[in-house]
Amino acid sequence: MQTYQNMPVIGALELCNLPELTIQNLNVRVDTGATTSSLHVDDIEEFAKDGETWVSFNIHPDIHDVNETVRREAKVTAVRKVKSSTATRERRYLIETRIEMAGASWKIHLTLTDRSEMTYLMLLGREAMSGRLVVNPGEEYLLGKNGKTD
Repeated sequence: MQTYQNMPVIGALELCNLPELTIQNLNVRVDTGATTSSLHVDDIEEFAKDGETWVSFNIHPDIHDVNETVRREAKVTAVRKVKSSTATRERRYLIETRIEMAGASWKIHLTLTDRSEMTYLMLLGREAMSGRLVVNPGEEYLLGKNGKTD
């Protein structure tokens, strides 16, 4: 395993798990230019649960089968105005969830958005990687096929 100051080195594309959303082996695009991570979802519906704001949404867990969707729910941490890659401002729900990657597990923030025009369903931004991972942008899948460092 390559490390830098005891941090695993990851490539521009990797696999991760989002266990609280019951999603395994999700292909992610690693993007050090993005502050916050984002996840492609469809059919977002806001609802109240125990006096708090929650959302339910559809997600396509398999990049190779866009017809497969699963419904998930998450508590809303905030609503942010985010500038997209096309420079348009969008209102996005922000959730907190656990990520598993490089043999470790930690909480990250994810904005929920329509990434259907993008190749990858999830973008892993700087905040999620800071102090945990180092990126070698010239490589892909350094963690191997199972998302754990070989």
